[in-house]
Amino acid sequence: MNRENLFVLDESIKSFSISPENPTGKKGMGGMAEVPAGEENTHPARELGKGWKVRPNVTIHPGETYVMGEIAGEGMINHIWMTNSFVGCNKLLLKIYFDGCKYPSVDVPASDFFFNGWNKEHMINSEFVSVAPAKGYNCYWPMPFKKSCRVTMTNVYDVDIILYYQIDYQLGPVDKNAGYFHALFRRVKELPDGEDFTVLPKVEGKGTFVAMQLSYGSHYLGWWGEGEVKMFIDGDDEYPTYCGTGTEDYFGGAWNFEDFEFHRYMNFTHLYSGFHLTTYAPNPRFSMYRIHSKDPVRFSKDIKVTIQSIGWKQGVQPMVFNVQHDDLSAVAYFYLDHPLVHESTFTVEDLNF
Repeated sequence: MNRENLFVLDESIKSFSISPENPTGKKGMGGMAEVPAGEENTHPARELGKGWKVRPNVTIHPGETYVMGEIAGEGMINHIWMTNSFVGCNKLLLKIYFDGCKYPSVDVPASDFFFNGWNKEHMINSEFVSVAPAKGYNCYWPMPFKKSCRVTMTNVYDVDIILYYQIDYQLGPVDKNAGYFHALFRRVKELPDGEDFTVLPKVEGKGTFVAMQLSYGSHYLGWWGEGEVKMFIDGDDEYPTYCGTGTEDYFGGAWNFEDFEFHRYMNFTHLYSGFHLTTYAPNPRFSMYRIHSKDPVRFSKDIKVTIQSIGWKQGVQPMVFNVQHDDLSAVAYFYLDHPLVHESTFTVEDLNF
C-alpha cells in the first residue's frame, strides 16, 4: 500500500487492530472490558463503565514476557505504536515471531528499535519510524507473514512497567516474493584492537538490507567518526562491494556533523537519516540512523555489515588516523526470504549503560 494505490479497493484485505482494549484483535470485540472487581471506587473509568477506556494499558512485572498480540492467517503488520511509564525503553525487549518460527525475527531493545539509542528520547521524523512527544513510539515497517505472527514484550527492569500499545494489521493475500522483516541488535562495549564492529553477522539467503540504527560511545573527547561502513555481499571475502567514506557520511551528514559558527554538533532528523548528540562530557555518546528505502542493498546469497571505529590522533601533524576501541551498538533492519534461525545476539548486560 502506497500513495499510488491507496485508493484501490480490495475486498480480499481486511483491517484489524490489537490493543489492551481489544487483545485478540477480532472483529467487533473492542472496548468490552469491565471495571475490575475491587476497583469500583478507584478506577479512572468508574463513573463511565464498559466501553469508556476501561483497559488502555497492561502492567508487565519484572522478568515477565507479555504477549502483545497473536495473529493467525496470512497478512501484514502495518503499524505499531507504544509508550510506557517513564523509566525508559532499553530494558523492554521487543520480539516478533513469524509463521511459528521458534526464534524471533525481531529481537531488540524497544528504544533502539525506534531509533533512540542510549535509552534517551529524541524526536524522530523518518519514513518508517517516528517518535513524537512525549515517548510516542511509532513503527511503519511493513511486516508480512504467511501463516501467523506473534509479538511479545519482556520487562527486564526491576520494577513494574505500564505499557500502552496498538498493533494495526491486515489479513489477506501477501505477495509470493515477500520477505520476512528482521531487526537484530548487537553491542560491543569496547572494540578489540584492530577489529571492526559487526553490525550484522553473515546472513545467508535472499533479501534486502533496509536500515541501520547506530549508537556510538566515544571513550574520549576527540573526533571519532572516520570509520567506513562496509557491506560484504554475495560471497565477498576480504574486501566488500559496498564501502562508504566515513561514519557521518554514511548517516547523511558531513564534516563532523558540525555547526561551523558555534563549533558544536548539529542534531537533525529527516526521512532517510538522522543524528543526535545524546551526552557530551566526559564520554560523548551519539545516536544515528540511515534508511535505505530509496537505495536498497539487495543480496541473493548472503550479506555481512560492519563499521570501523576510526578517529584523529590528537595534536599530531600531519593528520593521522588511529583505530579506536569505542562502545558501539546497532540495530540491523533487513528482509530475508525465510525467518532467520539464530540465537540472541545480545545479553541483558549489554543493556547496562
